[in-house]
Amino acid sequence: MSPIGTLLLHNLPLRTASCMFKQIDYVMIGVSNMDQSVGFYKDILGMPLKYKTNEWTEFQTGATTLALHISKPRIASTPAPREMIAGTSSIGFNVTDLDKTYRDLKAKNVRFVMEPKMREEEGIKLAVCLDPDGLEISISETVKRPMWAEAHAN
Repeated sequence: MSPIGTLLLHNLPLRTASCMFKQIDYVMIGVSNMDQSVGFYKDILGMPLKYKTNEWTEFQTGATTLALHISKPRIASTPAPREMIAGTSSIGFNVTDLDKTYRDLKAKNVRFVMEPKMREEEGIKLAVCLDPDGLEISISETVKRPMWAEAHAN
């Protein structure tokens, strides 16, 4: 596989010589209740609000904007998937201290579907919570270089 246009995670080189895109500009999440979702992302997760309307809200989260778009609610009989399904996406955030973040969010009654767990092969500790519409949000702490990166460093 050519390294051109390939992103290597965990502070390894990014080579974009032939990539036509500069970066991911925004990630859009469909929400059923804008006020409830804005409260979750702003007040519970602490994301800085860029602007809000009844149908579109943006948070500035570094180089990439997190956008909320009013959408039809999820059908009640369709549970949120616990496995990735083709054509869907999820979001993830990196934190310095996952155990503290987990405790802080649990104290704010955030629902977790996975408590902090070591992922040795990925070099992270990972937890997964749900937003008000059931979207899974991964929260990770980098604890060391992943095993695959160490193998390629030699």
